[in-house]
Parts: sequence; structure tokens; C-alpha cells
Amino acid sequence: MKRRHLWLAVPPALLVAAWGVTRWIKSHHVSGEDLMSEIRRVEAPRFAWQSVDRRHWQASSLNASEQPVTLVSLEPDGEGCPLGMVRAKGAFHTDTADGRMTGAIERLQDAACTDWISRDFPARCRTFDAAKISDSIAALPTTDLDFCIDRFEYPNAVGQNPVIVVTFHEAEALCKKEQKRLCTESEWTFACEGEEARPYPYGYTRDDSACVIDRPWRAFTEGALQPRDGERARAELDRLWQGEPSGSRPKCRSPFGAYDMTGNVDEWTRSVNPTGYSSILKGGYWGPVRARCRPSTRAHNEDFIDYQQSFRCCAQPTPSSETTTASGSSVKSL
Repeated sequence: MKRRHLWLAVPPALLVAAWGVTRWIKSHHVSGEDLMSEIRRVEAPRFAWQSVDRRHWQASSLNASEQPVTLVSLEPDGEGCPLGMVRAKGAFHTDTADGRMTGAIERLQDAACTDWISRDFPARCRTFDAAKISDSIAALPTTDLDFCIDRFEYPNAVGQNPVIVVTFHEAEALCKKEQKRLCTESEWTFACEGEEARPYPYGYTRDDSACVIDRPWRAFTEGALQPRDGERARAELDRLWQGEPSGSRPKCRSPFGAYDMTGNVDEWTRSVNPTGYSSILKGGYWGPVRARCRPSTRAHNEDFIDYQQSFRCCAQPTPSSETTTASGSSVKSL
């Protein structure tokens, strides 16, 4: 048989499949090296993935011989708080006008940055001037807050990876199932920054060893998470995941004892604005993003899903633990 006629012996179905693969590779600008990397990834997943309620996912290590991570030493639960929660109580610096968040404090922080990693969105600052921030916010009004917040991202278990690919409404329902509620954006911000309005939960200098941040961005595949419980979704998450188990970074601690509030995964909160989406993402994830206490992502509706989304819950302290401030006013939760 002559070489130029070899294709006649190939089954038509195989020719069509080969043509389809070639077309996909060209349209997606995939190199041979990328294709081989993808094939190896499919053959050898990096994590074991558990599907939760056929909608959400949680990763665990496949390598039993790995060195165990050093986890945080747990402190006592917050007084009057449910198991596994810490108490955030004090004066929260507000920046609202006509009931809406203005972003004024975030801008004051930006003005106090002395060393920018990048000014382009999403802007990242390496070092802030703590004294300048303190002076700038001194004259701003405060609101007394008192509430309980999960120590870790859902399922609030040290040593477990957060549950991801969760919508805002699903996060609300899961909190309610535990007789808690989704945190408001103000509560979340206060639990992260404390009364000093720190840019980062651990202070004023960005530290990629403190929290899971600034890891290389990986391009996602449009539509790969549909259906959410499918093999394609699992493979996409396995390729993208760069988070760590809750409590793996002892220095990633807020002034109130909540961990992993910046980096690792984005967290749903409820907006305090009277208009716009109720669904607000806080904290940033493992990538090269702002990953600060103040910034918020307000662009996604309540049914939006993505590979790095999770949440944590809030609750009210028991009535017996209610206190008053030094001024005599009742401490409340927004």
C-alpha cells in the first residue's frame, strides 16, 4: 500500500475524532508540552476530592507519606460563643454614607502604603505606615460590635481543607443548618482587622509565609464546573487548587483569633448596602490578589460559583455574656 493512501485504512470515526482534537488544540493555543502535562494530570490527580451534596467539593491529600502540616494550637472558644467560634468585640471603624460602604478607609490605607508590589488592579502593597493609618482613622466614627465568628473557613475544622464551589445562598443555608448565620461584610472585616484597622490580619507588612497568598495564577477553563458534581469539574479543581488545610499557618491569625481570613479561599459575606447584590466576597484567595481585610468583591450575584469560593459563619453570643462599652452603650452586632 502506498504511503499517501494509508489514511484510507483508518476508520472514519477515528479520523473525525483526530480532526476534533487538532481543532481544539489550535483554537486553545495549547502547546505539546501543555497537552502532555494535561494528560499526566488526568492520569495522576494531585488530591482526593469529596463531592459534598453533589454540589460542593473538598480536597484531601493523596500522599499518605507526606509530612503532616504543623497546625495551630487551638485557644479556648470565645466566651458565650458556640463550639469552635471566637468572639469579636470592640469598636469598628465605619466608612458609610447614606447607609452604603464608601471605601474611604481602604483609600486611607492605600495612601499609607510605603512600598507597592503593584499598583495595577488588583493592587498589592508590601508595607503600610502603621502610624499614618492610625492618625488617618482617628477622627472617623466607630460602631460597637459584639459577635461570634468561626475560627476557620467552613467546615470550621482544623486540618481540613475548606469546602469550595459554594454559592451565596448555599452558604447561608449551611450556616443556618448549624444554627448560625452568614457574617455581614462589616463583621467579617472587623474580625479580620481588629480595632486598629490593620490592612492584614497579622499586621502592616504583607507576608506570603504568614498566609496562603501570592501563588501563581492558573487560567481556568470556562464552563468546566458544570455540572458541579461531574468528573470534568473534579479534574478542573484538581488542576487549579493551591489552597491549604485550615490552621496550617499559625501566623495567619486575626487579633480575635480567627485564622486564614486573608488568602487561601474567598469567603461569602452579606452586604450591608441597601441596594446591589447581597453577595460580597472577602479576603481574597491564594493567588496574587489584594488579600487584605478591607477590600470587597461586589461584582457577583447570589448564584455565582467559582473554584476558590467558601465562607465562614457568625452567631450571636449567649445573652448571659452581653456587656456594655465604657461609654455605657449596649454592644451590638450589625
